Amino acid sequence: MNWSNAAVMGTLYWLYWIVVIIIMIRVMLRNRDTVKTLAWIMVFIFIPFLGLLIYFFFGRDTRKKRLAGKRLLSQIKQRSTLEVNSDAKGLIQPEYQSLATYFENSSKAPLLPADEIELLSDTKEFSNRLFEIISDAKEHIHLQFYIFENDEFGGRLRDALVAKARQGVEVRLIYDSVGCWKVNKEFFESMRCAGIYAESFLKVKFPLLSNRFNYRNHRKIIIVDGKVGFIGGSNIADRYLKGIKGLKWRDTMLLLRGMAVNGLQSSFLIDWYFANRTMLSGKRYFPVTKESGNSYVQVATSNPVGNVRAIVGGYIKLLSQAKRYIYLQTPYFMPDEIFLLSLRNASMSGVDVRLMIPEKSDSAIADYAAMSYLGSLLDAGVKVYLYRGGMLHCKTVVCDDYITSVGSTNLDFRSFFYNFEVSAIVYDRGVAQKQKEQFLDDQQQCRPLTANEYRQRHFFKRCAESFIKLFSPLL
Repeated sequence: MNWSNAAVMGTLYWLYWIVVIIIMIRVMLRNRDTVKTLAWIMVFIFIPFLGLLIYFFFGRDTRKKRLAGKRLLSQIKQRSTLEVNSDAKGLIQPEYQSLATYFENSSKAPLLPADEIELLSDTKEFSNRLFEIISDAKEHIHLQFYIFENDEFGGRLRDALVAKARQGVEVRLIYDSVGCWKVNKEFFESMRCAGIYAESFLKVKFPLLSNRFNYRNHRKIIIVDGKVGFIGGSNIADRYLKGIKGLKWRDTMLLLRGMAVNGLQSSFLIDWYFANRTMLSGKRYFPVTKESGNSYVQVATSNPVGNVRAIVGGYIKLLSQAKRYIYLQTPYFMPDEIFLLSLRNASMSGVDVRLMIPEKSDSAIADYAAMSYLGSLLDAGVKVYLYRGGMLHCKTVVCDDYITSVGSTNLDFRSFFYNFEVSAIVYDRGVAQKQKEQFLDDQQQCRPLTANEYRQRHFFKRCAESFIKLFSPLL
């Protein structure tokens, strides 16, 4: 290399770092999460130049700022359509009334009564119930999924929706453009041609990269006639019914009937306004039903707008309130330090804290990252169970035979801070008991991870886990 080429390369090198330093100053001035700031520094160091390009496309918050005002305005308008009993908090156990207040203030989630709550711990059972309820739809069907694939399950559901649309039932579908990026456009276009209103959420130009760096809608919601609804972790794809690589897919969905469905409807219609710019409200979508039953539900939502992360904040509060036990299931475990500290504190306070994750998930990188977080938990007495019965995809929490959470929220950075998520917080002893029994059944297909086994991991495996952990906020 002659002197002029070396000078050019040197100039580019210094220009690169000047730009990087300016970017990092801007990031810090915006009070961005310190962990994510460090993750971006690792990207700049290990992927020079290309890392800078990735940041300009996917790391800035300009997209977030554009959606904030419209989204919050629609949220205020839509939430006003809910008719709620202001005295409902007095009907749940006193020690959890502050938790209900938290979700009301952080997520605008009213406490709503449910006529029926059913845990569906088998995806085939969920599929059967879904098609039964869709076949009975009279007025409207609203669906929202991160993944809706053009396979046997997806094709069968599309045909059922088309049939209802031709009967005059309003059918609306929100699908995430990244989660469905492999699905050919003709699949959704065939729905539109049949009279179904189908909208993608936050269209992107580079889906292979955007699923790591952009804000995605990860919610899974179904509402039929405003009277019955589903929420949970299952998407629409064959692997959710048939499993992967010969292993069963384990997921949990919640079926709701009664006024509690209004919480699901509100969440959906807010996202519909954002995707379609159409405001839908009124008794057609929020039918007035007589309050009955002793079960109460809050449909808590979380999104990347603003500084409040409602769902993880609620989980942290629940960990601080737990008296006897709290059991958690998640397919991906890459939490922030505050959540880790809450788990450790609960365990060291004498609470039976159990965490269940898959021994092998559908992402090897996520498995390596998850393992790197478990050491301090094991040292604090948290019981960690590695599920061996297949792909554990449940996102559930159950606490003290009274509180149950089922939804789309993983225990990781992406769900906590960057995705649009939704979880149903259920205040009911019967539901909690069923979820506890299901957790213990799943535990029979696990092997416990001991602190001694964890410490004896191979040196190179520990190095790989620690290295991948640096990038956890971006995974």
